[in-house]
This record gives sequence, structure tokens and C-alpha cells, in this order.
Amino acid sequence: MPLVKDGRVTDDSWTAVGDDDQRPDGCSIIVSLERWQKDREDLRKCNQPLGIRLKSDQPPSLIEEDLGHFGLIALEFPVYKDGRAYSYARRLRDEMGYKGEIRAVGNVLRDQFLFMLRCGFDSFEVQKEKDVAAWKDALAEMSVFYQPGADTRTPVLSLRQRKIAAKKST
Repeated sequence: MPLVKDGRVTDDSWTAVGDDDQRPDGCSIIVSLERWQKDREDLRKCNQPLGIRLKSDQPPSLIEEDLGHFGLIALEFPVYKDGRAYSYARRLRDEMGYKGEIRAVGNVLRDQFLFMLRCGFDSFEVQKEKDVAAWKDALAEMSVFYQPGADTRTPVLSLRQRKIAAKKST
């Protein structure tokens, strides 16, 4: 599956490792919550970047004390109408202070791309390579937002207040 990061297709430097698979040496690995819970001590000692994949019914509070061990947290969208991963991404960024990569995986749709970015996702597993150009277009669809987000875009109310303040100072 293509990986979109920073608005472009990029190589995925992470390798997903199954619950019963042998851990490969020398590469960044992504494990399930179940594998993390089973092999936590061994995985903490490994000298390679570690990521975790959470299903939609596995809130990040389950790994809150271990966040420092993960360079990537993959949040699963099992179906397009299950939006729990949006809330999980916001909680990871805003409440838990997570600074690593948050990846959207599963049923990741182009129409949701911009909203995922605003919630704190920074990489996306896209189903089809041919859809990547449409993902780039999604970034330009909206330039002003009413709500604050986990991204760096300034909400419209703040923009209006700055404009008013600038007029008063001239």
C-alpha cells in the first residue's frame, strides 16, 4: 500500500510484525497492542525503532505510560464511519503530548484526509496508488478553518482578531 507523508508518496521505513512472527533485526517495527503487552520487556530492550498499531477499540490510554517507547502509533480505521481514531489522535497530541508519527491505517479515505491532518495524523496508508494525486488536491480544498486543530493552521476567529487589531494600530 502506498504511504502518503508530507503530501507525497514516500517509502515506508517501518515493517509490520505479526504477533507470532520472529522480530527482524535492524529495522523499524510495528507491533500490535497484544504483542506489546505479551513481549513488553523484550521489546523495550531491543535496539531498533518501535511502533504500535491500535485497533479502533483500543484507546491510547492503554499505552499512555509507554508512549516514550514508540516512534510511531498507527491508528486503525476499520470502516469509514468509525471515527474513534480521530479522537485518539487528538488525545495523543493535545492531552498526552505525543510528538512521534501518527499514522492512519485501514479504511483511509481521501475525503477524510484533511480532517485527519487537523486531528494530528501525519502519515496515511492509501489503498490505491492512483488515488494519491487526489490526496494532494485535498490539502488545497480549504484554506480557513473555524475550529482549532492539532495542526498549525490559525482558526478564522484569530485571523479576524488580528485583522481588527492591525486596523486599530494604523
